[in-house]
Amino acid sequence: MTATTTTKPAQRKVTRPRADALRNRERIVAAAREMFTEFGPDVPLDEIARRAGVGNATVYRNFPDRDALVREVVCSVMDRMSEAAEHALAQNGDAFEALEHFVHSAADERISALCPMVQSTFDQNHPDLEAARERVEQIVEDVMDRAKAAGQLRPDVAVGDLMIVVSQLSRPPAGTDCLSNDRFVHRHLQLFLDGLRAPARSVLPGAPVTVEDLRRPCD
Repeated sequence: MTATTTTKPAQRKVTRPRADALRNRERIVAAAREMFTEFGPDVPLDEIARRAGVGNATVYRNFPDRDALVREVVCSVMDRMSEAAEHALAQNGDAFEALEHFVHSAADERISALCPMVQSTFDQNHPDLEAARERVEQIVEDVMDRAKAAGQLRPDVAVGDLMIVVSQLSRPPAGTDCLSNDRFVHRHLQLFLDGLRAPARSVLPGAPVTVEDLRRPCD
């Protein structure tokens, strides 16, 4: 009698990106963020590849078109902003300090230069973009609610107020050099943050600006 041999089913091999491939992708995104900030979203992809130190084929292998790269840059920036607030809150539980970390990290990420790209260069309803946007909006709303509950933050402001002012204050004034403006950004943002502290010194006109207000079409 011949013994039968039982063959185990072949294990499916899980393909993971190689470490060098991940590093190349990160270098491309970092270079794109720098160049989008300096020159706008229409900068040639060949120039981005050159600054990243990779070949053109590597860029297109990771990002099939410009929209995919712009979207990845914007999503990565919003993720880092969320992480800055989350990390600060986890460190000592101080909600207002977490809010400060978020505001200053948003300026460091050049959010004022990247915001217009969200509105003009690609699908605003892409799932990746919506997920990153919802995450950052949720963490900021949570932090602001906790700061209000702790009596640290004036009650008459909302997420939209914060996002508008951060974007405006971190944008270089017309006719000035973008890099030289960095000397003043954090100073002026801190003045704004001090104005958010409770108790409020004055009554603000109008109603708090919500995220929904920001997305409402202009009349």
